[in-house]
Amino acid sequence: MKGYSLTLFLIILFLIVGAWSIKVLGEILNVSGNAPHGVAIANFEDCVAAGNPIAESYPRQCRANGKMFVENIGNELEKQGLIRIVSPRPNGVLESPLIVEGEARGYWFFEATFPLVLVDWDGKIIAQSYAEAEGEWMTEEFVPFRGTIVFEKPIVVGDFSKRGALILRKSNASGLPEHDDALEIPVRFE
Repeated sequence: MKGYSLTLFLIILFLIVGAWSIKVLGEILNVSGNAPHGVAIANFEDCVAAGNPIAESYPRQCRANGKMFVENIGNELEKQGLIRIVSPRPNGVLESPLIVEGEARGYWFFEATFPLVLVDWDGKIIAQSYAEAEGEWMTEEFVPFRGTIVFEKPIVVGDFSKRGALILRKSNASGLPEHDDALEIPVRFE
């Protein structure tokens, strides 16, 4: 009987210490990935705002309530073999005048330029301009470019209206839709 009581006592002690260790370790590492009670998580921004851990990958990822939310970076990764943007970066906060810099393959240009379009959250065009090649553009290699867009900041009435997109369109002198292409990155207006 005495051996049974000792064994039972040790098992209970082990379970209590184990549960306490898991709770403390979870709080220290913040690995639970659970949103605070009553907080709805619908996207990456909500997940970050709720204080959940962020995986510093590209694009960044945030886990909450057993779900993974990935930061929207537009189609930057899909287009990196054709055009690369240095500034602004996806989800960057824009101010006017906006300087757009990067590099694109020579065939992205026509007559050393390509269109830049800035739209609000609803796709309404806020401003348009052109990027210009800063080198010999009649090549298949990457050519540095630079452009400036002057715009009026849209009226912000909620978090959704802070969002927009910068679209870098491939010049398409032919007008044929099969030659259209674009890099689209999400941006923010604060």
